[in-house]
Amino acid sequence: MCVSVLQSSVREQKKLLVENAKLKKDIEQLRIQLQDKQRRRTAKALLSPVPPPSTCSPAPSTPVSQAPSPAGATAASPSSSSSHDRRERQSRRRRGERKARPDSHCLGAEPHLDASRLDLKVGRIISVRRHPLAETLSVQEVDVGENAPRTVVSKLGGKTHLEQGHFVVLLCNVKACKLKGVVSQARLLCCSDSDDLIELLVPPTGSTPGDRITFLNYPGEPDRELQSKQRVWELLQPDLQVDCRGVANYKGCGFEVKGKGLCRAPSLTNCIIR
Repeated sequence: MCVSVLQSSVREQKKLLVENAKLKKDIEQLRIQLQDKQRRRTAKALLSPVPPPSTCSPAPSTPVSQAPSPAGATAASPSSSSSHDRRERQSRRRRGERKARPDSHCLGAEPHLDASRLDLKVGRIISVRRHPLAETLSVQEVDVGENAPRTVVSKLGGKTHLEQGHFVVLLCNVKACKLKGVVSQARLLCCSDSDDLIELLVPPTGSTPGDRITFLNYPGEPDRELQSKQRVWELLQPDLQVDCRGVANYKGCGFEVKGKGLCRAPSLTNCIIR
C-alpha cells in the first residue's frame, strides 16, 4: 500500500516538473515576441515621415527589454498597448495633429551643408583635344588615381591654357552628364575675376593623382554623388574664393592636401572659384 502511494506521488511530481518546464518555455517565447513587436513599433515611430518640430526632441519609444512576467500578463500586454496606440492616433487625427518626430540633427537624417560634401581630388591631365561638335568646348582625359582616367568636358575653350601633364583640382562626385554627345565625369575647378581672365587651380607641389583635398575646419566624408535637386554645389559656390594671398579657400579655410600644402591660383587674387 505504501509503495503504491509513493510511486503515484513520484509520477505526479514528474508530471508537474514537465508541465512547469513547458510553461517556462511558453513564457520565454511570449517575452521574445513582445520584445520583437516593441522594437518594430519603436523603429516605425522613429522613421515616421512627418515634419520635424522646431526643437530637438527624441521620438517617444517603448523600452525594448522588460522583466519576464507571468504568461497571462505577457500575452495580454501587446493587445492592450496596440489598442491604446490606435486610440491615440485617432484622437490626434480628430485634432488635426501629427506625431512629433525628432529634429533632423538628432537622427542625422538631413545631411549638413559644407565643403566636406565635395569630393575634391588632385588630377593630372593625360590628354587634351577639341570637342568634335563645339569649338568652345574641350575634352580632357584626367588621371585621378583610379583604374581608368576620367573624361572631363570643360567650357574653358581658349580662355585658359591646358597642357598634358598639368596638375589640376577636380570635383569628382558631380553627376555624369553628356555635353554635345561626350559624357563628362568630373569638373575642373578654376578661378576668375572676369569672363575673359580664367585660371585653373593648382595643387601643392608634391601632390599625386587621387590625393584628396580637405578643409581643416570641416571634417567629414564627401557624398557618393551630389544630387542635382539638393543644389549642393550651387549653394556652396558663393563661399568658394581665392583670397588676397592667392589661396583657394572655403569660408577662410584653405583647400588642403594633407602633409603637402594648399591649393592656389597661379596669379589671380580676391576672385571667385567656379
